[in-house]
Amino acid sequence: MAVKKNETQQKPAAAKKPVKKSPVKKKRVTFSLNAPGAGIVTLCGSFNNWDPSQGAMKKDSKGVWKKTVDLEPGVYEYKLLVDDDWIADPSCAETVPNPHGTMNSIIRV
Repeated sequence: MAVKKNETQQKPAAAKKPVKKSPVKKKRVTFSLNAPGAGIVTLCGSFNNWDPSQGAMKKDSKGVWKKTVDLEPGVYEYKLLVDDDWIADPSCAETVPNPHGTMNSIIRV
């Protein structure tokens, strides 16, 4: 169909630019456990898919084990694996039951 001079052609719609999401600001969180007699302590939780290979903690000269992770805002469950024994974090007041009949610690970031 021919367009007459006094008719305006429709311009194709401009492609929408993708909306840029501002990056979620992560917070550095340090977990610690006073266990001078422990041989190996690992931090496992929903933030690392409960993978012990990603949560090795380091012991300082006073026997305090520490691990710092960067977490996005949210609520996470976690436990500590101390010499093959799973324990809730004794310094954490908030816990929830897990499917194994024990408790997981909770951290809110």
